[in-house]
Amino acid sequence: MKYLFLDTSAFNVNIAVVVDDKIVSSFTVANNQKLSEHIFIYLEDVLNKSRTKINEIDKVFIAQGPGSFTGARVGVTIAKTMAWALNIPIIPVSTLEIYATTKVDSKYVVSFIKDRNDYLYAGIYDTELNIFMEDKYLHLSELLDVLKEIDDYIFVGYDDLDISEEIVIPTIDIMKIIKKHNDDQAVNVHLVKPNYLKKTNAEINLEKENKSD
Repeated sequence: MKYLFLDTSAFNVNIAVVVDDKIVSSFTVANNQKLSEHIFIYLEDVLNKSRTKINEIDKVFIAQGPGSFTGARVGVTIAKTMAWALNIPIIPVSTLEIYATTKVDSKYVVSFIKDRNDYLYAGIYDTELNIFMEDKYLHLSELLDVLKEIDDYIFVGYDDLDISEEIVIPTIDIMKIIKKHNDDQAVNVHLVKPNYLKKTNAEINLEKENKSD
């Protein structure tokens, strides 16, 4: 079996081709505003290095967010198009769960992506990727309240937070995610969409306009 893993949802672009439970080709680069221009070059490079043709892919795993609105949308659109055109399963996974594959010396992983004004996207997972707190958009103070219920945890993310605890930079384990979700039931390709966890600015502005009418 040949799988494609694709994550363009946050700070890094991560692409991998997995053949028979082994990563045969992978690529990681910092995400940037020119993602839509470069993503197909990245994909082609990873496929070529794995000696895999696009029509040989049996399943695609896609990081659906939260994270960058544009990044998540680009990745999900590509994965959906591929799954539809090739008639193969598509498996959406949480970006925060992907962060939680980082190897840490603790019972729980607090995966997070910082937003503005001490708000953040966060999820809490144990080392087997079981969910303690589902992914949420919340204030840092709310997250700290939740963490009073547990001990032995480590924050995993790319940003600094106004906290005293250690923060570990994500080093994701793609095979751990694939093994966890390989038996998941495939989602209807037309129902897969980016998981922003909060409304976009355009949605917020539209609601304001509708209320003022």
